[in-house]
Amino acid sequence: MRTGEPLPSVGDVLAALATGLWHWDTAAGLVTVDGEAARLLGLPPEPVTLTESQTRARLHPEDWNEITGVVPLAVDEGTLAEVRIRIMDEEGRVVRVVRSRSKPSFDPDRRAYELIGTLQEVTEPTPGTAAARNAVTGDWRRSREAFLLDAGRALAEARSTTEVLRVAAGLSMPGFSPDGLAVFGVEGDRLTVIGHHGQRPGEDGPFLGMPLSTDYPAAEVVRTGRAVYISSPEQYRSRYPVTWPLARHFERRSWAFLPLTAAGRTMGAWMAAFTYPVAFTPDERAVLTTVARMLAQALNRAGAADTQRELTEGLQRSMLPSLGPEIPGMTVAARYIPTGGGLQVGGDWYDMIPLPGGRFALAIGDVQGHDVRAAGLMGQLRIALRAYASEGHRPDAVLSRAARFLHGITHDEHMTDVRFATCLYVEADPATGMLEIARAGHPDPAIRMADGTVMMRPTAGGVPLGVDPDADYPTTRFTLEPGETLMLCTDGLIETGGHDMESGWRRIRAILEDHTGDLESMADALVQGVHGPSSHHTTGPLADRREDDIALLLLCRQGGGCGRDDTLTLRPRLRRTLLPVAQDEPERIAEARRHLRELLHDWGSAEQVDSAVLLVSEMVTNVLVHTDADALLLAEVAGEPGGRRLRVEVTDSGDDLPHRRRPGELASSGRGLMLIELLADLWGVDPRGKGKSIWFELYESDGPAAV
Repeated sequence: MRTGEPLPSVGDVLAALATGLWHWDTAAGLVTVDGEAARLLGLPPEPVTLTESQTRARLHPEDWNEITGVVPLAVDEGTLAEVRIRIMDEEGRVVRVVRSRSKPSFDPDRRAYELIGTLQEVTEPTPGTAAARNAVTGDWRRSREAFLLDAGRALAEARSTTEVLRVAAGLSMPGFSPDGLAVFGVEGDRLTVIGHHGQRPGEDGPFLGMPLSTDYPAAEVVRTGRAVYISSPEQYRSRYPVTWPLARHFERRSWAFLPLTAAGRTMGAWMAAFTYPVAFTPDERAVLTTVARMLAQALNRAGAADTQRELTEGLQRSMLPSLGPEIPGMTVAARYIPTGGGLQVGGDWYDMIPLPGGRFALAIGDVQGHDVRAAGLMGQLRIALRAYASEGHRPDAVLSRAARFLHGITHDEHMTDVRFATCLYVEADPATGMLEIARAGHPDPAIRMADGTVMMRPTAGGVPLGVDPDADYPTTRFTLEPGETLMLCTDGLIETGGHDMESGWRRIRAILEDHTGDLESMADALVQGVHGPSSHHTTGPLADRREDDIALLLLCRQGGGCGRDDTLTLRPRLRRTLLPVAQDEPERIAEARRHLRELLHDWGSAEQVDSAVLLVSEMVTNVLVHTDADALLLAEVAGEPGGRRLRVEVTDSGDDLPHRRRPGELASSGRGLMLIELLADLWGVDPRGKGKSIWFELYESDGPAAV
């Protein structure tokens, strides 16, 4: 430049330095660039104004996100915002890398950023070189340590061989990430391919069953236990001419084959292949060797876990029965899900036992614990129950004998691990629908009525099996009406997900009442409603989320509302329940109150529900106090919601008819009939052949929901 000539403009200077200018106003959503910046963005080299979306389309998505994150930080710190940006073409390929430097400012009135900066192309070093490592990671050693820490954590968390291979395929090594991976195993004197990544399906065919004596790098690694590093195709061809044709068509430039060694034994080989030359410096070899060691340990753990999982799944399957042939007039569905953790084998079980005369029994139970001992006791107990049932014993006798059996095998003088088990045993007559139930410390069954109403069915019971060898187990009898479904389950279905018995039961009831499909889909809906998809026997991620095993049995007496996809509006609007209360069971008066509340859980008036519960309590108590007979409670709801009728009868075998009394102010009794007359819409006393029945009716009125 001669003296006296004008100085060149800033734009000319920057253009001479291959540096472009750009301006971004986030309020307007516009980016203005000069000709050089436009060229760097892959546009014609002339000034242009772009929208944010047009600009974003030219950049790598990750880099755009980095820009939007760096700008606010630079404003807060009062520094320059500097970002490396990958420029993409229309086909999504990186065409160049540029460095952006800008000075951002923030306008609080417009609540917007304004940036003025420069763009300058960056020459990327050759992949695999030390310069590439420094450019990508900044500090090779610190990045290597961080990578190995993350890789070790991810491999340690992998629970199966498939998960280990997935983690290995996703490893991004600092500065020299492979694009092809293969894991080889050994079966006898031959190589196997456990898994691969970066190759198309079927391309591993020539390597399957390859003899270990083959002149192939992976085979040599398994034979010698030493790693093989190949930096170029020429080196591969000269060292392994026999198998070079197999590797040539993959078009890789460098390969590393490392031994997978666990417990001093070489169990296979790991191949990492690169599409660019890699020198395999000492640092690079150290990273590869460390990854190979972690990979071997992870595969060894995963292989053992896979074998254990297959073994325990087979054990559990062998212990759980099939449901057998179809039962005329009835349908049965079952599900079992083991707990997560440990051996994924536990003590929950179910069974279906054929009995003489076309009858059958259903049993469900839970042996304490989630280990092999619990599973073993479960198997023994299930076989014992089958034997006692097949001998013709009634439900109470079956459980009494099972209690003595379990107590005998768990209370040996040499045993320190004493176990007990809950159980619910149901004998069913398909012809009449009659059910006889004995219960040992197990949750009560539930009934889904023909109109979709669901309620817990209180039954008499005793202590868990194995606690007392002389325990008694009273029997509860009731009829399963056409269209009704009996649900038996272990507490895992109810209490999963942090629920207690009360809140878990409300969740189960909602699922059952909303369901309109057949029995199999109902079983699936119950399990899925608790925590996701299942099958008849589920392991893996679903089981891993569980705190306890689940066993589930559904028994439906065919009829309206059962076994077909009808809607609730098409089902019969009738629900009925029967509950006996014996003289020596006054505590069951509270059960009767709860039972009635469940029957009326959707009744329109809360006051009427309270009145009905009060009257039932009074009527049952009068039978137990003033007679020597047992009470039988029958409650029936009929009609459409909003205009339904409740009829309650309490029957006993006493001959004395109730009569009105006039108690004084301080009297503690004598107000039963006065309460019925005051609260009921209709009431009466009917003599029966032997005994009597006192009844009342309520008609649904508008009001707040009962429950």
